[in-house]
Amino acid sequence: MAENEPDLPPVADEEGGVMGLTEVEPSPVEETPAEFKEGYFPPAPTTSATTFGLGNHGPAYYLTRVQKYSSYAFTVFASFHVANTSIIPLLTRSVPKSNRYFLLTRPYYQSAITEPLVVALPLVAHIASGIALRFYRRRQALKRYGAETLRDRKTIPWPSLSGTSALGYALIPLAGFHVWTTRILPPYMHGDNSMISLSYISHGFALHPLVSFGGFTALAGVGTWHIVWGWAKWLGLSPTQVSVTESRRDLTKKRRWYTINGISVLLTGVWLAGALGIVGRGGKTGGWIGREFDELYNAMPFIRW
Repeated sequence: MAENEPDLPPVADEEGGVMGLTEVEPSPVEETPAEFKEGYFPPAPTTSATTFGLGNHGPAYYLTRVQKYSSYAFTVFASFHVANTSIIPLLTRSVPKSNRYFLLTRPYYQSAITEPLVVALPLVAHIASGIALRFYRRRQALKRYGAETLRDRKTIPWPSLSGTSALGYALIPLAGFHVWTTRILPPYMHGDNSMISLSYISHGFALHPLVSFGGFTALAGVGTWHIVWGWAKWLGLSPTQVSVTESRRDLTKKRRWYTINGISVLLTGVWLAGALGIVGRGGKTGGWIGREFDELYNAMPFIRW
């Protein structure tokens, strides 16, 4: 271009507009790209849940946390209870000597205040939140697949049941029977449970050995496996929680599986060594206390084999 040549206006061709911009017809079917949807509109007013620090979480978030934190309190109780009924008898090698420690420490977790707060309430919350969480996930699955009729709902399976959850459901009748025989039936028949001690358990083993040995073995095994695998999940150490980017992933999963089951076997063995090896072989109680025990066990005719 010559130095004195006047500036010319921009050239606009038929397809390209000024400055190379292309003019297109608006499309009625075009959607807003996903990357522009977030933050395009002004933020919604802060909800009361966010104001109080609860956040905008769904029911599954809160149910999972109720299930998690309720297990903390119940684990404390279970530790004291196993120590009283198994570890101390294993150390003293005597039911009468173990009764002294049992009766001395029992008021700390069976008082009118601590038992509802440390035992009953956490246990009910743990079971109820687990059941509610399962029904909530079922409802979410039905909504996701648009199941409106009963026939549609039958075609959609329930959420898969993990091994830890299955052990928890199996533990409910086992623990419920134990609570009924030691905490509910004695006060109902005799007005209180002051006489209930390790001798009462030994008396039951002597009267009904098959039910007692089988029931306590199932209670200890199912309970220990449920608690150990549950804690592994809360701590992020279960085999299914291995990161997909972690090297040697399969080997890590196997190590975790063997470690968790190994701990479960060890704890179950210790529990049964004291409960069955010492308390279970303590024999019957004589005198009027033994007759009181007989009356309680006779009120359970369905356990007699």
